[in-house]
Amino acid sequence: MNPRPREEPQGRKGVRTMRIRTLLLVLLLTVAPLPAQQTSNRTRAESPGNGNGARMSAPGPSADYRIGPQDVLTISVWKEPEITRTVPVRPDGKISLPLLNDVQAAGLTPMELAESITLGLKKFIADPQVTVIVTEINSRHFYVLGEVSRPGAYPLLPGMTVLQALSGAGGFSQWANLNEIYVLRNEGGQQVRYPFKYKDVLKGKRTEQNIELKPGDTIVVP
Repeated sequence: MNPRPREEPQGRKGVRTMRIRTLLLVLLLTVAPLPAQQTSNRTRAESPGNGNGARMSAPGPSADYRIGPQDVLTISVWKEPEITRTVPVRPDGKISLPLLNDVQAAGLTPMELAESITLGLKKFIADPQVTVIVTEINSRHFYVLGEVSRPGAYPLLPGMTVLQALSGAGGFSQWANLNEIYVLRNEGGQQVRYPFKYKDVLKGKRTEQNIELKPGDTIVVP
């Protein structure tokens, strides 16, 4: 005759049951956030601030860039620290410099402005050597509207593309329709719409849609 199984005391059985329930609760709390975390990671991966677009940067002003009002310039005159300075271009297109007072800057390239300043300084300084660098481009803007973190106006850098522009808008919201983005552009008095399928462009498809932006362009993220 087999011995009858020894019954565990009721109190000890209750303690063990409580421990098992506690372990299950801890396990559920540990596992439950994973889908949300995966969704969050997936959302961040689709954001222009975290993909390849975030690492792209537009080139600096080209040699033929025309200075405009509100641009910021660094004027360097060799061995003349009192003249060397960073100045904004006023709304009237001029800058103010020691010895020369008002100098026309808007409409000129950095090289042309350097030549103009050099010519003016020759009346006061022997063989002046002048360098002009555009440190901020504020005269040309594009706009980003819709389901992005930071909609608004942005300075347009030479050569900037749609993908590069979106990388500075702080990422998309969870409601953004990434393959229905478009660019609005005024051409000859008519508003033209250019499609931009973000996910496709990231995959190397439809790269022709990653157009170079022009002043006044508006990127809409529906």
